[in-house]
Amino acid sequence: MTQTSQNQTAIEVIKERHSVRQYESGVKIPEADLQEILSLAASAPSSWNLQHWRFLVIQDEANKQKLLPIAYNQQQVVDASAVVIVLGDLQANLVAPEVYASATPEIRDMMVKQIEGAYANNPQLARDEAIRNASYAAMQLMLAAKAKGYDSVPMGGYNPAALIQEFNIPERYVPTLMLPIGKAAKAARPTERLPLAQQVINERF
Repeated sequence: MTQTSQNQTAIEVIKERHSVRQYESGVKIPEADLQEILSLAASAPSSWNLQHWRFLVIQDEANKQKLLPIAYNQQQVVDASAVVIVLGDLQANLVAPEVYASATPEIRDMMVKQIEGAYANNPQLARDEAIRNASYAAMQLMLAAKAKGYDSVPMGGYNPAALIQEFNIPERYVPTLMLPIGKAAKAARPTERLPLAQQVINERF
């Protein structure tokens, strides 16, 4: 595949990705496809390369039924092949020694010290970083799913406290969004977009 055709493919995936809310029930994503999608999502960039995301993957029908009231009875969490709960790591600083294990001792010590200094007594930064970086992975996950022939929809409409309790999510992780993935039963609704001129500010306000 030439560079031009690769670029076209990426552009087409971005243009074709839309939020789908109705899925064919009973469709199972082959494990190889799901692992590739998650692996591509996990290649997203992150601050200090701390990879702040964790993916809680729900495929079991009984667990999807438990998600239904948590998601205010939005049927897509049951009909989709899988629901990925994208979590942000509030203590991502703790993985720094592992992330920099292959670096020289000088670089490892410098980076770990820098990260620990940034996180020390700064829960707001920890939360901001957890949500921001998990969002990079979530967007990449949606594009990877589309590239593999699956649709998705980012969901913020759910009860975080109930989700945490039902699925025993440790305090270390903050839910950022639910992401049903599967085969569309009905095409996404067309969405209006603001003119680019209304979204882009050149140089300064």
